Amino acid sequence: MGFTLLFNGKNFDGWKDATGKKESLDGKTEAFDGRFKVVEGKIVYDPAVKGDRYIETAKEFGKDVHIKFDFKAGPKCNNDIFLRGTKFDIVPGNKELKNVKEGEWYTMEIIVKGDKIEHKVGSDTARSSKADAKATPFKLRAEFGAIEIKNIRAKE
Repeated sequence: MGFTLLFNGKNFDGWKDATGKKESLDGKTEAFDGRFKVVEGKIVYDPAVKGDRYIETAKEFGKDVHIKFDFKAGPKCNNDIFLRGTKFDIVPGNKELKNVKEGEWYTMEIIVKGDKIEHKVGSDTARSSKADAKATPFKLRAEFGAIEIKNIRAKE
C-alpha cells in the first residue's frame, strides 16, 4: 500500500491544536492567529506571530510507520517535529542537518520499525534512536524562525 496524505494542502482537516483543549482544526486555514497558515499547498510558520505553538495530527501512530514530508527552512529556523517520544530539531547547519541550507527544499523521512526510529534527510541518516512504544500523533512545533512544510504523508 502507498502513502496517505496527512495534510491535504487546502486546510487543516485531520489536524488539531496540541494544547490541553485538542480542538479540531478541520476546515481552518490558520491556527494560533496565523502562527501556522495554509498558503499555496504548504504549511507556513509566520515568525512575526510570536509564541511557542503546536499542532498535531488527529491520527495517532503506534505501529511501524514511514512519514515523509518536504520542508524549506527560512531565516533563523529552529522548529521541531515530534513522533513516538522523539523530538527532532529542524535547524539548518546543526550537527544533524549539516548539509541543509536555508531557502532550499529537502525531503525528510521518519521511519519507525519496532522500537527504532530513523530521521533521514535525502539519502543521509540524520539520527537513529529509540522510539516509545506508546502511540502518538505526528506533531509540529513553531518555535523560532520561518519554515514551510508540504506533502506530509504516511505509510503504515
